[in-house]
Amino acid sequence: MRKIFFLIFTIVFTINLSAAKIENPTDSAVTNENVNTQEESKLVMLEPTPEVKAKIDNYLLEIGKINDLLEDDILLKRYSNYIAYRSISKELHSLKDELTDVNKKNRDLLYKVENKIRIKKNELELISEYKDSPIGKLIDPPEIEKYEPITNPFGIINALSYKKKMKDHKKEFNRIIDDVSRLITLLDEKMLLYLDLYNLDPKDEYEKKINFLDSEKKDFNMVLEILSTTSEVYTRKIEQVVLETDNQISEQISKSFIIFSIIAVVFIFSFLVKLALKKYFSQNENFYMANKVINFILVLLIVLIVLFSYIDNVSYVITILGFASAGIAIALKDWFMSIFGWMVIVTSGSIQVGDRIKVTRGGVEAVGDVLDISLFKITIREDITLTSYKVNRRTGRIFFIPNNYVFSEMIANYTHSGLRTVWDGIDITITFDSNYKKAQHIAKEILKHYSKGYTDITRKQLSKMRNKYNLRATGVEPRVYTFVEPYGIVISSWYLTNSYAALVLRSTMSPEILQAFMAEDDITIAYPTQQINLGSNQAERVPPADLPEAP
Repeated sequence: MRKIFFLIFTIVFTINLSAAKIENPTDSAVTNENVNTQEESKLVMLEPTPEVKAKIDNYLLEIGKINDLLEDDILLKRYSNYIAYRSISKELHSLKDELTDVNKKNRDLLYKVENKIRIKKNELELISEYKDSPIGKLIDPPEIEKYEPITNPFGIINALSYKKKMKDHKKEFNRIIDDVSRLITLLDEKMLLYLDLYNLDPKDEYEKKINFLDSEKKDFNMVLEILSTTSEVYTRKIEQVVLETDNQISEQISKSFIIFSIIAVVFIFSFLVKLALKKYFSQNENFYMANKVINFILVLLIVLIVLFSYIDNVSYVITILGFASAGIAIALKDWFMSIFGWMVIVTSGSIQVGDRIKVTRGGVEAVGDVLDISLFKITIREDITLTSYKVNRRTGRIFFIPNNYVFSEMIANYTHSGLRTVWDGIDITITFDSNYKKAQHIAKEILKHYSKGYTDITRKQLSKMRNKYNLRATGVEPRVYTFVEPYGIVISSWYLTNSYAALVLRSTMSPEILQAFMAEDDITIAYPTQQINLGSNQAERVPPADLPEAP
């Protein structure tokens, strides 16, 4: 009812004002003065009653509450910029008219007007977004960004983020519409309160407020109409974009599921192949190497599947890699060489997991058992060996040997191709007057006794290796050599022993041979000695000062 009353009052108020101006156009000044005098006399004569004052105070209180609600309204602050833009535009237009009337000879006045015009233009430029809109750029919805097609599973995450962003843009724009609607409602209530207030106390101040609120309300109604129309179009566009994004997400999920299924089938097939090979291979080392090869092929297949699934133009990638291959080869030379070394090791079988090898580089020697052969390195664990005893004096370390060492360094395999024995030697020096033939015989008998089992094993292993290698000297019996050295005759005893426990047999046989030699009267252990001549017919052998006497 209040809104209907407001419309009727506005129409009647406008008609009365127009009629008052048309009645006496020639004597408008006198008439207006008389009317003002009469109104002032009426206002003086008609003092508001207490009831009317109470109503006026109540209306002012309600208006104050609405003003408190509108105090920090961002839309009204933007609207003030819109009003300022229109006001500055009028001033600029007036200054331009004034500039045409200014005499060019009056340079001071001309300079002042031109300076004012420049200032007004700068002010307009600062608030240029309010030229055609009471709320500035808020009248335009957020831009719908172009989204790239989803080409991989990681794009799904970006697509979901994009969807959320578009929905947030839509909510933000709808929130502006709601804010404008709420503002129009508050302006309408405020205007009705001023109309009621004007009926009780017809002041010019209230009339100006009513006219300003009416103009403000019309502007925001226009804004609301534009926003509502724009919102419909904007909402349809966002819904279309979201629907297209959902379709791309569904397609990418289906594609990823198919690729995952193919990879799962490849995994299952490789697992079945490993089970079959585990039953076929009798030695764990062979199965380990076969398992490594299968894993490498599996990874390669997965990479190829993913590559051809998610790269549209593979030839383009190959072209880029072709141009970049030179730089990559230089920068990653050691890596590539290690990969080639791994291929050589795997295909040739020269080194297998479990083998005992010796690697020499830069004066450092390492003897140990192979724990793992990966794509880039060989992992070995040191054991107590003759090298540890004579050279390193420490053992038990883990060494990581790059695979490219097979091309540049010496790697000795003590257990290659099923051969699990190596030749080891014990050297004992006897004096020149000792019975060296008896010493040879004693040493050989001891060697035969302790190394017989290893001799038989080696004979069988070498017969198997003849199918693969051209073996000529295949003697496996213990050998005893005699060498003349400065301090005596060296009995060098050589025998076959276990590659993994050479020191055990060496430490067992060395005291046996030494004890057998010392038990013979005609065999004497030699050591560095000196001879002192006491006369023409006497001579005495004495040991050097730094050596102990012989027992």
